[in-house]
Amino acid sequence: MKSEEQPQRSESTANTTMETPAKGTPQKGPDSSPKEEGSSVRLRKELGLLEGITMILGIIIGSGIFVAPKGVITYVGSVGMSLIVWAASGLLTMLGALCYAELGTMIPESGGMYAYLHAAFGPLPAFLYIWVTAVLRNCAGGAVVAFTFSNYLVMAIFGGCEVVPDAAVRLITAILICFLSWVNCVNVKWATKVQNVFTVSKVVALTVVIVTGAVYLGTGHLDNYQDPMYGTDWRAGVIATAFYQSLFSYGGWENLYYVAEELKNPNRNLPLAIIVSTSLVTFIYTFTNAAYLAVLTPTEMISSSAVAVTFANRTLGVMAWIMPVFVICSTFGSTNGIIFTQSRLIFAAARKGHFPEALSLVNIDHVTPMPAIVIHGVGLLLMLVTSDVVMLINYTSCVMTLTNLGCMGALFWFRYREPDRERPFKVWLVLPVVFTVTQVFLLVLPIIQNPLEVGVAVVFIVSGLPIYYITIYCEPITKKLSRPMRRLTIWCQLLFRSLPEKEA
Repeated sequence: MKSEEQPQRSESTANTTMETPAKGTPQKGPDSSPKEEGSSVRLRKELGLLEGITMILGIIIGSGIFVAPKGVITYVGSVGMSLIVWAASGLLTMLGALCYAELGTMIPESGGMYAYLHAAFGPLPAFLYIWVTAVLRNCAGGAVVAFTFSNYLVMAIFGGCEVVPDAAVRLITAILICFLSWVNCVNVKWATKVQNVFTVSKVVALTVVIVTGAVYLGTGHLDNYQDPMYGTDWRAGVIATAFYQSLFSYGGWENLYYVAEELKNPNRNLPLAIIVSTSLVTFIYTFTNAAYLAVLTPTEMISSSAVAVTFANRTLGVMAWIMPVFVICSTFGSTNGIIFTQSRLIFAAARKGHFPEALSLVNIDHVTPMPAIVIHGVGLLLMLVTSDVVMLINYTSCVMTLTNLGCMGALFWFRYREPDRERPFKVWLVLPVVFTVTQVFLLVLPIIQNPLEVGVAVVFIVSGLPIYYITIYCEPITKKLSRPMRRLTIWCQLLFRSLPEKEA
C-alpha cells in the first residue's frame, strides 16, 4: 500500500513494469507495450441495459429468498406483518437505489460506495468502507451463497441423505469458487452470459412458486389469511430486526455501481437498470412469500430448515425435485455476480492506493482485472475454514446501514458544496431525506434487540483505523513497505500478464 500524500513510483524493469503516476490519473506504459502504440489496456464498456438488469437480478436473487422468509416470520410472528416487511423492504431498496443513481451518474467510477465516499470525504472514510466490505462482508456473504449451492447440490445428488457431508460441501464450494473466478478472469462476456442464463432460471423458479401458491389460494385454501395480523410482535426493535432479515435478501442492488466504468451509456442505463430490477425483485419477493404463507403456517415455516423444499414437497408431489435444482441455479448465478462485481471494488481501491498497486493491474490478453479477481477468490476460499459464516453475515448486517448513511451524507455534501455540478440524474431531495431517516431507525432500534452483533460490527469498522495509519498514513512504515510492494507488482505483472491501465 502507498501513502496518500506521497505516491510511490515503480522501478523500471526491462519490458515488465511501468512508472506509476499520481493516483487517480491514467497510467502510461513502456515502449514494449503488448498492444500497438495508441491502443489501450483499460476496462471496456461491454455491459448494456440488459446486462445491467440481469447483473442486479442475478446478485439479489440468490440464497436469501430461500432462507430469510423463516427469519422474518420468526421475528414478526404473523402472515400480514411478514408480507408488509417484505414489500416495505423492496420499496426501501428502490428508494436507496434511486438516491445512489444520482451519485453513480455524477461519479461514474468503478467502486460504487467507495468512490463516492472518497470523492466526498477523502481517503479515510473510503478506506474504512473498503476495509469492512472487502475483507469481511463480501467474502462472508459470497461464501454463504456458495455454501448454499453446494448443500443443495449434494441434496439433489443424494436425495435420501439426511446429513450432508461437510467435507463434500466444502470441496464442491471450493471448486465452484475456482471455476467462476477463472470464468471472470478470461472473459467479461462469458461472465455476463453466465449471469443472463442463470438469472432467467432463478426467476422461472420463483415464478413456479408464485403460480403454485396462486393456484393453491384459488382452490379455496385461505385459512392462513383469515386473520393475517394474528400473532404479530409489535415491538419496534423486533420489527427492525425483521427488516435486517429481509434486506439481506434484497442486498446486492448496489453492486452495479462497482462496474459503472464498464456500463454503456451509464447516464441512461444505470437508473433504468436500477428501477426495473428493484421493481421486479420487490414484486417477485412479496408474492413468493405470499405463496409460501398460503401453503405453510408460520409455525411450519419456523420449524422448516429449507422453506422452499418444504413448500415443494407439500404442493409439487413427484416434481418436488425441481426446487433444489432451481436453488442450485439461483446460487450459481449469484456467486458469479458476486465475484464479478466485488473484484471491481478491490480493483478501484487499489487504483487509489488503499490496496497494493498489484491489484490495480489489467490482464493484457483478456482485459480483465485478473489480480483483483484472484485475490477475491482467495478471500472466498479462506472463508471455507468455517461453515459458520452466517454468523459473520449477521455481525455485518448493520455495516450496510452505516455505509448507506455515509453515502447519503456524501449526497447531501455534494448538494451543499457543489450545487451546480452536472447531475445527469437528480432525485427529489425528499427521497434521500426519507431514506436517511429510515436507515437511522434501522441502525438504532436493533441495538436494543441484538446489542452484541451491532457492537461487533462497529468494533470491526473501528479496527480499520490502526490499519490505515500503519500501512498508508505513517510515512516511515510506508517507505519500508515500498520495496516489497514494488516487487509484488512486478511478480504480478509477470504471473498474470498484466499492466497498469493505459490511456487510449
